[in-house]
Amino acid sequence: MTTETGTVVLVGSREDLHIKEVARRLGVEGVDAVIVDTLAFPDETRVSLTEDLAGIIVDGRTVGRPAAVYLRGLHSSPLAYLVDAQEAMDEDWRTTLTAFREKATLLNGLVARWEQLGVPLYNPVSSDWMMTKPVQLAALEAAGLPVPRTLWTNDPEAVRRFAAGGRVAYKPVTGGAATRELLPEDLTDERLSALSSAPVTFQELLPGEDLRVYVLDGEIIASLRIVTSALDFRQNEERLEPVELPPEVARDCVKACEVLGLRWTGLDLKRGQDGVLKFLELNGSAMFLGFDAGGGTDIAGHFTRALAKHARRA
Repeated sequence: MTTETGTVVLVGSREDLHIKEVARRLGVEGVDAVIVDTLAFPDETRVSLTEDLAGIIVDGRTVGRPAAVYLRGLHSSPLAYLVDAQEAMDEDWRTTLTAFREKATLLNGLVARWEQLGVPLYNPVSSDWMMTKPVQLAALEAAGLPVPRTLWTNDPEAVRRFAAGGRVAYKPVTGGAATRELLPEDLTDERLSALSSAPVTFQELLPGEDLRVYVLDGEIIASLRIVTSALDFRQNEERLEPVELPPEVARDCVKACEVLGLRWTGLDLKRGQDGVLKFLELNGSAMFLGFDAGGGTDIAGHFTRALAKHARRA
């Protein structure tokens, strides 16, 4: 089977600003980019896989083994960003969830094929299991990296014991909602009974500065201080300030990527009461355009040039 070389594949929605910008910049670099529009799959995007590992056809084009792949998002859940499945869920939730399961299986198989073929993936699907917060922070701690004291639980008594150790913040296990401080009124039987519906993350409250650090192929390409008066900086950024990391913190950031098997990430650090910068999260598909715009960095440029370098080697 013939395959195309020198092509970079972008996996995500054509409407996603990050996909659009990377595709535009690759065009400027003279690199051929193929977008696998996972938001439009299977309604519009056509994907065919054969028994040949490189038997990959997207919208009638043989893609085979590309030079590199940027995995922005699979949109494989009704809860995924940009996905609007409310009407279908209301009409027949079981059939809708089954269809999403089939979609997820094929798309994960598609990306896993590229990893099996040795294609550089930003980021590989093999790292997905490490990206869930209960595994991620435990893996970092086991590697000797500083993380906050954390409890994931649905046990009210475990929460009360944990809260006795000092100020505590809480947030969803997966994320997606603002972090809040755990107050005495949150420790009542009535409030904690909500744990019977879903577990929650409880974490030592870190009162210090917020940092966002971008690591690409083992190198720090940007580091910013996020100035905010809020506990959770998201949607509450007052300004972004480029900062130079102490050498030991920079080494820890690169090591964290190695521990989790990531080629690239935007990671969040926050300073604790003890003055130590602690790892909160490494993002498998980090947003960066807002940080470029607010902090004067060129993360998009670094990232695109890394993809283009693979294409030129192909």
